[in-house]
Parts: sequence; C-alpha cells; structure tokens
Amino acid sequence: MNSRRIGSLQVSTIGLGCNNFGMRLDAGGTAAVVHAALDAGITFFDTADVYGGTKSEELLGPLLRERRKDVVIATKFGAPVEGQGRGARPDYIRQAVAASLRRLGTDYIDLYQLHMPDPDVPIADTLGTLDDLVRAGSVREIGCSTFSALQLTDVGSAVGSGKAAFMSVQNHYSLLHLEPESEVLPQCERDRLAFLPFFPLANGLLTGKYRRNQPPPAGTRITDMDYFKASLTPENLDVVEKLIAFAESRGRTILDLAFSWLLSRPSVASVIAGATSPQQIRANAAAGAWRLAATDLQELDRLAPPQALST
Repeated sequence: MNSRRIGSLQVSTIGLGCNNFGMRLDAGGTAAVVHAALDAGITFFDTADVYGGTKSEELLGPLLRERRKDVVIATKFGAPVEGQGRGARPDYIRQAVAASLRRLGTDYIDLYQLHMPDPDVPIADTLGTLDDLVRAGSVREIGCSTFSALQLTDVGSAVGSGKAAFMSVQNHYSLLHLEPESEVLPQCERDRLAFLPFFPLANGLLTGKYRRNQPPPAGTRITDMDYFKASLTPENLDVVEKLIAFAESRGRTILDLAFSWLLSRPSVASVIAGATSPQQIRANAAAGAWRLAATDLQELDRLAPPQALST
C-alpha cells in the first residue's frame, strides 16, 4: 500500500469510508471490514459524527485502539446530529469534538473536518476554535468538505499568521462526476490542499455490478435508496459500458480504473471508498496499483466527458 500526505499526516492511498458502520453493518460486520482493511495495509479511516446516527464512531474506535499510533482517524462535525446539534459555532465545535473523542475512545483526532459550510458563522470564528483544538492536542490537522473554490479562497484569507489552516477538502469526485476539475482541484493545487474524493465509485456504478440492459442487483444502495436511484440513468450506463470495455482491453477491471484514475490526480491523497464486506475491502485495496499512461488519460477524457455529471 502506497501513502501520501495530508499536512503532517501520512495516509494510505486507499482509505476506508465508514458511513456504512451502524447503518448497513452491525458490530460484527463492522469488525470484519475494519480487520480486513488493516490486514490489507489500509491506515486511513474516514467517519463522521452523523454516520449511523453516531454509531459509526462508536463501533470504529474500539477496533482501532490497539493500532491507534499506526492509523489515521478522520471524522467530521457540523451536520445535524440528533440530541447534539449542528453547525460551526465555536461553542458547538467544542461540544462536538468532545463527543467524538468520547465515542471514538481516543485522546486525539488526526483529521477533524467541517462537514459542510455554515453560512451563519464567520469562517474566521470556526478556524480560531479549530486552531485552539490543534494547539491543545485534541486535533492534529483540520479539513473541510463540500466547499467550493470561492469558499476555499475565503478560508485562505481568514487564516491568521501561524494559525491552523485546512489541509484537505473532501468533495464528490469520480469518473462519472467531474465537477471538481473546473475549479476546486485547481484551487487545491494552488493552495497545496489534499483532495479526498467521496463517492469515488459513483454509488457502485463503477464496480461493474450495473450493466446496460440488465436488471440491477438487489440489496444495493442504488436499488434500496431513492436518493441514489437517480444515478441509474441510460446515459450513465452507456458511459459505464465504455469504461468497462476500456479497462478490459487492458486486462483490468472498471474497479481498477475508478481508483487508479483518481490517484492519477496529484492533489488526491486517498480514495475513501466504503465497503460492506472483507471481499470488497481486499478488492479496493488492490485496485489503485494501475499506473495509467498519458495516452490512457487522454482516451478517458473522451470516454467520460464533463457533461457526465449525473451521479
């Protein structure tokens, strides 16, 4: 497993998104996936206080306790949590970080991320409180999620001299969702921010499970959740078929392609896909080893044009 940097943190280039824990996976299923990830060399675990109704943090923390110094735990705050609150006010941040530390059973969070912009709170106030947490040792690095390029620029202007600044941004990005390429990725390169793509497999469309003119498999996120069903369009499936043919013509799978294409982007630090089984973890961990040639990337630009923004 290779590694890349997020500020002072060294993270595995394939990470584990922990949004299934406490939602689609119980304690036993979570343990199986986490142990498989550790066995595969994955050291980066990305969760959030809201995942699984706080259960994700509660299930993840004990499983990593014996390996705490060897792993990087990222979590998020700011989304509505029942009984806790929401947002990026200084008093709420202090409340939220204490709750996450307690649920994770750890003294520090490696990467603490603002889950979404809070238009009601000046970003300087948020950054000031996060800087306090870094200085206190409760947090090692800070990051953000779903920020636009303009919002990232505003953040840069608000960081005080010698103060903690966002080291990463986590946004939706895949071969079927190219929106970050227009503004956010160039901003990351200018500001030396690590980029963390979420939904890197386009909700499963880039796994090869969904094929044109074939019924979708039962029991998957796309088939079970209305929010994700919208991505199962004929246009997306046409692109998927082209990507499958491209990968197979080179002796690879579309899963290999999805991970390796993202890792061909210099700003991408880790691809944090979720998993519901040890088999998925092992496949994900092995999928980022393909080094795409410049001619491959040019061909992919033609196969997956920017208008394929449906997932």
